[in-house]
Amino acid sequence: MGRTLILLYGIACYVGFLAVFLYLIGFVWGMGVPKGINDGAVGPFASSLFIDLFLVALFGIQHSVMARPGFKRLWTAIVPPSAERSTFVLLASLCLVALYAYWQPLTATIWDFRGEGLGDLLFGASVFGWVLVLVSTFVIDHFSLFGLKQVIYGFVNRELPAPHFVIRGPYHLSRHPLMLGFLIAFWATPWMTVGHLVFAGAMTLYIRVALHYEEKDLREAHGPDYESYQQRTSMLLPFRLFR
Repeated sequence: MGRTLILLYGIACYVGFLAVFLYLIGFVWGMGVPKGINDGAVGPFASSLFIDLFLVALFGIQHSVMARPGFKRLWTAIVPPSAERSTFVLLASLCLVALYAYWQPLTATIWDFRGEGLGDLLFGASVFGWVLVLVSTFVIDHFSLFGLKQVIYGFVNRELPAPHFVIRGPYHLSRHPLMLGFLIAFWATPWMTVGHLVFAGAMTLYIRVALHYEEKDLREAHGPDYESYQQRTSMLLPFRLFR
């Protein structure tokens, strides 16, 4: 019964994540969702900016702290190991839901190329960014990344295979193409408002800080293999394509 409940919990967390992720795309694009990044009543600039930065920080702190191996060791003393990743995904999803609900629009325009050729190019770049995010998750084991594989293995009472270091697909060009995809998706917009700039800038800062700790964890986990990978592959932008 315990394994069945954990399986159902993991499936629910994964389905919830999919909904939240799809909403994120619509939120950034400002289309197809009840509230986009520029929607809602405009309030005082200072308080709106504080709330927006707090919401991004809340997501970033949760995401970074719970991803660290030391926290996972402590956390799995409370949460069943097979449900650890699903719980991480659930809390990250709830942080994003809070961001969608309480985000304060700052609608002063920085650039607006909607209806122009450049706007179409920027929107196309954003689509590419989201596709890169999705492809990158499957390259590194999508269902393990979001906790579904762990609960399935726990349900059948099998031990999850130990991760091993393999380079596939876009990871030949960038060590973190998933994060590169997010950056492209966040910044490539036909209509850049102050609020969108705050979101993209704060998320960029979070990603840069998070990658610092992620790189450290990967070096400790994979040793010389990852150190060699670092030396021959760029962290984000695939500069070696142009050499």
